[in-house]
Amino acid sequence: MGSSDRLFNRKRTVHQILGGGLVADVVLWRQRNISTGVMIMGVSVWLVFERSGYTLLSLSSSVLLLLITILFVWSKAASLLNRPAPPLPDLYLTEEMVAEVGEFARTQLNSLVYTCRDVALAKDSRLFLRVVACLLLIFAVGSLTDFVSLCYICKIS
Repeated sequence: MGSSDRLFNRKRTVHQILGGGLVADVVLWRQRNISTGVMIMGVSVWLVFERSGYTLLSLSSSVLLLLITILFVWSKAASLLNRPAPPLPDLYLTEEMVAEVGEFARTQLNSLVYTCRDVALAKDSRLFLRVVACLLLIFAVGSLTDFVSLCYICKIS
């Protein structure tokens, strides 16, 4: 391994930073067949979204509707035929999971509000200029493409 295998002259290679397994091999194109398959699948999904006019929300809603309908019919048919109902795990959220997510969201939102307050009160003009530049960049890129295409481009690059 030469120094070119290392990211920013770190002690670990990029492969090790990415986990060192199959995922790292696919991301680094060491498993060319799998990487090509992932790329073709991504392009196919993008084309389906672009050509059909579906959005991610409408597609996920349709899939969930189909799943719920299948499970409902399966359960009704099972009760009529004296068969066991479809196996569904008991999923629930514990109080500590909800509290942990709530605490994380609260700290992030407080940080965002504090930063917005600093920008609005003109306490940090450098930050204001960075925010303005980022918003203008987002506006410019958003006017050139739609959200699905932008996510696809970000995924590939």
